[in-house]
Amino acid sequence: MSSKIYPIGIQNFEKIRKDGYFYIDKTALIYQMVKTGSYYFLSRPRRFGKSLLISTLEAYFLGKKELFEGLAMEKLEKDWITYPIFHIDLNTEKYDTRESLDSILNFTLEKWEQQYGTAPSETTFALRFRGLIERAYEQTGQRVVILIDEYDKPILDVLDLDYHVEHLGKMITLEEKHRNIMKSFYTTFKGADADLRFVFLTGVTKISQVSMFSGFNQPTDISLSRDFESLCGITKEELVRYFSDSIAELAKAYNCDFSEMTNRLTQKYDGYHFSEKMADLFNPFSLLNAFYLKRLGGYWFKSGTPTYLIRLLSHSNENLNEIVGKFYGVPQFDDYKADVEKPLPMIYQSGYLTIKDYDQDTESFLLDIPNNEVREGLLTLIANDYLQTKEDSASWLLDSVRMLKQGRLQDFMDGMTSFLASIPYSVRRKNSEREYERHFHYTFYLLLRMLSCYIVFHEKATSQGRADCVVETPKDIYIFEFKLDGTAEVALHQIEEKGYAREYAGDRRPIHLVGVNFSSEKGTIDDWKVK
Repeated sequence: MSSKIYPIGIQNFEKIRKDGYFYIDKTALIYQMVKTGSYYFLSRPRRFGKSLLISTLEAYFLGKKELFEGLAMEKLEKDWITYPIFHIDLNTEKYDTRESLDSILNFTLEKWEQQYGTAPSETTFALRFRGLIERAYEQTGQRVVILIDEYDKPILDVLDLDYHVEHLGKMITLEEKHRNIMKSFYTTFKGADADLRFVFLTGVTKISQVSMFSGFNQPTDISLSRDFESLCGITKEELVRYFSDSIAELAKAYNCDFSEMTNRLTQKYDGYHFSEKMADLFNPFSLLNAFYLKRLGGYWFKSGTPTYLIRLLSHSNENLNEIVGKFYGVPQFDDYKADVEKPLPMIYQSGYLTIKDYDQDTESFLLDIPNNEVREGLLTLIANDYLQTKEDSASWLLDSVRMLKQGRLQDFMDGMTSFLASIPYSVRRKNSEREYERHFHYTFYLLLRMLSCYIVFHEKATSQGRADCVVETPKDIYIFEFKLDGTAEVALHQIEEKGYAREYAGDRRPIHLVGVNFSSEKGTIDDWKVK
């Protein structure tokens, strides 16, 4: 049994080090960062270790040398100076009322004012914070360190909600009120530049610097930095180096060998990239939970439902299949502007898409879903919201996978027919033939991509064209072609005519050619043929 104590949900560096929790040493990267700059911003998905990084920086700037014993920082740092630190954790509150942001800022500032004092003229949050920075420097003789965790949460909690409040004599949305307060608060940094040693902000999203950070020195954005790509998350090399015993235990629980389990973990939790360097990164929250519970579950996705993301997709004219698997320039996904018709930046920055390839000639990035954990959770969530079927998508998915693996094609097609028939007419009703065809393609995209979490799925390109879907199980190969208001015979003929099965000629598994016709009138499959 592994002797590791996994720090699941523990974000305090001091607690991890003192209580013997396992820690992957990132301190060499931290040292490089603090010695080469003063203002930083890092965007990473939730549960990726941002809060632990902030806590580690806090321990470092407090000069707690003893906590870094045995780590790279112990040999790198020689001075160990204690600085005054203002650590603002905006992840402790839900900001869906008009008083919530004011309350947390007031509570935080009052705590520091008890230590450093206040002045009667400091009547706003920004003025109070500016005064605190000045007095902290004067009283300690050391410049101030500011650490802000989840800076964007007051915005994300109310994003795209039509909730209006009175602010400075005007009726504005709660999102706008929060944005104005935080903008004024961050403007403090500009006048305090001489008093500051280090500023570090983390968040999920990169809310437009124009709207949030105007008025102060722009932080160095290391979200797409080659040098700091692995500052949060677990690399493949770290996985093998630090967790070999954990992988072996999990392999034993699943009755497979070390290599197979490593591959399963890779398919389930790996696949994140945050620069053109393309360093593979595992989601640390999911990985540690899998090792602790000895089960490959969907831990990250289930830890928080992205309600704001579903709201944005619902309002957008873009479907997920029209967004993923495409190359984008950095400005298209690396900044957030309040445009519900362009949800790509939010989807990427929240961790539901990641970089999968880089084109140096055009300096563009291929974006797609990171791994099977995210694919299963996200597609099921979107399918339930988009299709609004009476039957739960997750139940249909698991039943379908079992049927295909067992070679029960008839049962699979019957199940899909029933599932599609349960989509309400109000959902599939469209104003034009083009919109209905778009709905048809999106429906099958969602269903087939969900299947790909458990079995090998391809949108197979051949010299003669592209097969709609190829599914490989350990025992069988299924080649599907779907038609809308055509015939199953035409679909089957296309598979044969285009030679979609040709590349599998040497495969020993039985090959099943399946032509499927979908009726727009019935709203489901009305005929299918297999050969």
